[in-house]
Amino acid sequence: MYLEIAGLKSFAVLAKELHFGRASNRLFLSQPALSKQIRRLEDVVGGPLFARTRRKVELTEAGRVLLPYAERILREADHALNVSKQATTGLAGTLRIGFGIASVFEILPRTVVRFRQAFPLIELQMQDMTTPTQIESLLDGRIDVGVLRLPVAHTQLESLLLEREHFVVVTPKSVKYNKRHGLACLHDAPFILFDSVTFLDRAFTLCRRAGFTPRVIQEANEIFTILNLVRAGLGVSLLPSASMKMRVSGIKFYKLRSAEAEYCIGVAWNKSTEKRDLITHFTTMARQFAQINS
Repeated sequence: MYLEIAGLKSFAVLAKELHFGRASNRLFLSQPALSKQIRRLEDVVGGPLFARTRRKVELTEAGRVLLPYAERILREADHALNVSKQATTGLAGTLRIGFGIASVFEILPRTVVRFRQAFPLIELQMQDMTTPTQIESLLDGRIDVGVLRLPVAHTQLESLLLEREHFVVVTPKSVKYNKRHGLACLHDAPFILFDSVTFLDRAFTLCRRAGFTPRVIQEANEIFTILNLVRAGLGVSLLPSASMKMRVSGIKFYKLRSAEAEYCIGVAWNKSTEKRDLITHFTTMARQFAQINS
C-alpha cells in the first residue's frame, strides 16, 4: 500500500479547514467521497488521522506528524508536473555544453549568464574540451551542443557560425615587432603559450609557416596570466584577438594577416538529438550576442 496524491491533498485541505463541509467544497468533492478518501489514507497509515465528534474535527498525533510531510509531497508533485510540462516545450531539462579556449572570451560567458536568467528550469552542464573531443562527444551523445572551431566536417552534425576570430602576436612594449616581416621576426624570442593541445598545435603551425619552431619556455591555462607574464618581459605569445579586451598595460598586440591565423567559432549539435528545442533556445541567444559583438 502507498500514499496517493489525491488522498494526501484531501487530508491536507481537511487538516487546514477542520470541517468536512468546507473541505469538500474546496476540493469539489461530496462529503461522502472526502470521507472515503480519508478512511483509505487512514487504512494505509494504520490509524486515525482525525478525531471526529459531532461538534468538531481535530488532528490526531499521527495527523499532526503526517501534515508537514504531506504538504512537502504535494509541493514536490506540483513542481514535478510543472517542470515536466515545461520540458515538453524545451523550457526545462539539462543541456550539456562542450567548449574550448577559443569560445570563452565574449559570446559564451554572456550567453550562459543570460540563458540561466531566461530559462531557470534548464540546467547547463559545462565541459572544457578540444574541438576534436567535442565532435566525438556530439556523435556519441556525451554532450548536446559544442561551442567550437568551424568547420565541422561530419554529415551527422549541424553547425551555425557565431563569429570570426584571428590570432594576434602579444609582446612587451620593449620588444620591437616588424610588421612587414611579421611573425618571422620573433624566431629567436621565447614564447609563452596557452596550455591546450589544439591551441598549441595552431600556434606551432603558424610559427612553422613563418619559418621557425617556437621556443616555448612556459605554458599557462589562464589568458590573463599569459598577458602578465608577457608584460613582465618573460617572452611573447600568440593569443586570440579577444584577449585584447582584457586591457593589460605594458604590452602590445599585432594582428597576423595570414589566412591561417583566422578561424571561425560556432555551435554544433547532432541532427538526431531529442533536445532540439533546448538547443534552439541556446543557439538563438548565442547568435544574438555574436551579432552584438560583431
